[in-house]
Amino acid sequence: MRRARAALLASALPALLLAWPAGASTLVDDSDPTAIRVVGRPDPEGLLPDQTAPKAVSAISADFIAKQAPTLNAFQLVGLLPGANVSSSDPYGLSTSSSLTLRGLGQDEIGVLLEGAPQNDIGYYYAYPSQFADAENLRQIALTQGAVDLDSPVIGGAGGLLSLSLDDPKARRGALIDLSLGSYAERRVFVRLDSGPIGGTGLRGFLSYSNNRADNWRGAGFDARQHIDAKLLDEWGDGNRASIAVSFNEADTSTYPSPTLADWQAYGRGFNYDKRYSDGDTAYWRLYRAPFRNIYASAPVHLRLSDRLTLDSTSYLQFGYGNSPYGTELSTEGNYLGTELLTQPIALPGAVAGVATVLGNFTGDQFRAGNVTKLGLAAGAHHIVAGLWFDEGTDHDVQSYTSIDANGRPRDIWGYGDNAIHTADGRLLAYENERTTTVTKGFFVADSIALTPRLAVDIGFKGVDVLHDGRNYLPGPQSTVRFDSFAALPRAALHYRLDDRQQIFANVTTNFRAPDEYTLYNSYDGGAVSGQGTTALKNEYSVAEEIGYRYIGANLSASLTAFHYHFRNRQLATVIDVDGAAINSTVNAGRQTSYGLDGELDYRPAKGISLYVSGEYLHARIDDDLPIDGDFLPTKGKHAVSSPTVQLGLGGTYDDGRLFGSFALKYVGRQYATFTNDESIKGYATLDMSIGVHLAGLIDAQRTDLRLNLINATNPHVLSGVEAISTNAQDVIGRNGTPIAGSPPAYYIGSGRALLATVSRSF
Repeated sequence: MRRARAALLASALPALLLAWPAGASTLVDDSDPTAIRVVGRPDPEGLLPDQTAPKAVSAISADFIAKQAPTLNAFQLVGLLPGANVSSSDPYGLSTSSSLTLRGLGQDEIGVLLEGAPQNDIGYYYAYPSQFADAENLRQIALTQGAVDLDSPVIGGAGGLLSLSLDDPKARRGALIDLSLGSYAERRVFVRLDSGPIGGTGLRGFLSYSNNRADNWRGAGFDARQHIDAKLLDEWGDGNRASIAVSFNEADTSTYPSPTLADWQAYGRGFNYDKRYSDGDTAYWRLYRAPFRNIYASAPVHLRLSDRLTLDSTSYLQFGYGNSPYGTELSTEGNYLGTELLTQPIALPGAVAGVATVLGNFTGDQFRAGNVTKLGLAAGAHHIVAGLWFDEGTDHDVQSYTSIDANGRPRDIWGYGDNAIHTADGRLLAYENERTTTVTKGFFVADSIALTPRLAVDIGFKGVDVLHDGRNYLPGPQSTVRFDSFAALPRAALHYRLDDRQQIFANVTTNFRAPDEYTLYNSYDGGAVSGQGTTALKNEYSVAEEIGYRYIGANLSASLTAFHYHFRNRQLATVIDVDGAAINSTVNAGRQTSYGLDGELDYRPAKGISLYVSGEYLHARIDDDLPIDGDFLPTKGKHAVSSPTVQLGLGGTYDDGRLFGSFALKYVGRQYATFTNDESIKGYATLDMSIGVHLAGLIDAQRTDLRLNLINATNPHVLSGVEAISTNAQDVIGRNGTPIAGSPPAYYIGSGRALLATVSRSF
């Protein structure tokens, strides 16, 4: 009876979350009998878990995560891993002003999964780590630097894959409470309840809630976040399991201003929004608060249909709404809606001489649903997988205006249309108003062939079609847009076990990035088309190769990977300023070639002690001159932007059962911010430290930990990354003699030092 009930639950979950056909997570079956098994000293740091995949994979486990500040987001937690270049604007990871690049490839090129469900923005492919699951609920974060799994439901994975796995509900009923206090009036509470077995159903689940608030570490303002994670799990028979995971996030966070190099040299960390409001002030801090609300749901199912046949299916849903506002001025007369001149004046509360300071909204309202399903068949020396992926998302983006009161407080920080400024005839006054439906269809097939007990060869193919179908609601020459593109993605890999401790691997993979939806639409300024939407852009396409070596020993583990990429139609995300609004944009940088080395080593000399070293050498060069203004910018042979040549990491942990601690030191080399390499930021280093004590046995038998985390201990005053790239910072003469005006890039200011104390108690 229970088996029938569980099977019914497993089959019902995909239907509940729009069970379209599609795929799951790995090319090689986890039950592969050739997998290496080494018995040695456990790794207390959890920074180099054993791997057998024929590709570069790094990971951190709960053992390492538990020693870090509980406020840190997923980007910050993986910053020590090879190739991971993290730029964060605040020490606690609350602000959305952050960035992650892998091997010089930006976060719009990095797929992010939570319990197998995509977390990337459907419109611009970005992912926002402050919205992800709480750290206490994470079992592992895996970072694939290059070769994304064939069945991963992501678009644009050339940069790799960040995959978050939630902890399973505990087998016994219990609770966990974390309380934290820290610098900048930081305060956080986290509570998790585990149900244990629910009656006689065999189901078990957990529910957690956290509330986090901190003042801005620089300038006026604060960040606030409340978050809920929940998971319901059933397991039965020989490896069958089905679960539902839900993650809800609501945040009201600050947008830290990003300086140019001249701003940084003039003001340093003093480059901030105004603390107090005065009439006409568009730089008041309350005009730059970004509220967001998101819900993510995932329902992964794994069924063993027979001794040789398995079924994996993950259905997912995503809802999100938020505003990225800014301060600007608006006139009662002389306004346009698209290309239409408004002949009647608009009503502006607080206008003086026909001009008022207002909140400029940039709202996004998103819905996304999909499913990826695969069948796996073991047939002699072959393990064959085949599957389908379907994804549909709708994104409605509006740039409108909301009035503010005499004290500079917006009437509505969320930017809802009902509260926004309208035209005299009742229409929404908008600089941008567009809705896009994106439909992604994919199929994949692969075969892992065990040629010998030591040698396996994988071959696979994936086909993906991406359709953008949209409508521009502003009056003008453009009403509808449609762009359909298909990418063929073959791949192959080889894995060879030298012995029970050593392995070598090699792979060739292909990836693509479809043009994002923002490239399709016209933009208008003063009644004229200021930016021409296009459907002529080609997919970015890349071919990548890796060859690597792993050693898994009792006291020492190591990995070394050489990689090479070649890109066509390299698409680079940036941010441009339009009348004070930070607008997403994309630059086609032509061809690019990158190659380098990633390495990591974990040494465990004694019980409770672990030392970890990581590093990357990256050679990334632009292969073409960039066409601009009818001429060509001299960029051939230049360093690619945001691609530091050298990164080094050093970490360690200690845990003797009573005292514990950790440190993480990361150095990131020089980063260029322009295609012509006429502006860059210097290399810098950050250091995080922690010390704690296990109090179990001193108070009672329950787990009770007290720890101090020092974030960015050395407090360097640095620019930590490139927020908005530029073609050229200085005026340049093109190849054909045309003067090409420069524009300055913008940067992230590295966060300040913070001290956080946490007491953690299990019941």
